[in-house]
Amino acid sequence: MDGSDVDDTKQSTADMTVFVQNLLQQMQTRFQTMSDSIISKIDEMGNRIDELEQSINDLRAEMGQEGTTSPSSVKPKEENKSADDSA
Repeated sequence: MDGSDVDDTKQSTADMTVFVQNLLQQMQTRFQTMSDSIISKIDEMGNRIDELEQSINDLRAEMGQEGTTSPSSVKPKEENKSADDSA
């Protein structure tokens, strides 16, 4: 074996090292992109959930307001019924 075989091995090792480093860098970039995308989607889902909760609270408030006016209009009718039943 002569020196050219050693040089070829060193060059091959250097090429492989560069290849692996580039591959790892690409993987890191892809994982970072996916991570950012996932975090963005989670934030978007959180905002949607907040909006949904607000809509539910608004509906409850509306139903509560309607509920307080409806029973007051129904009460006199019930009182009339009980007065009719007792007579």
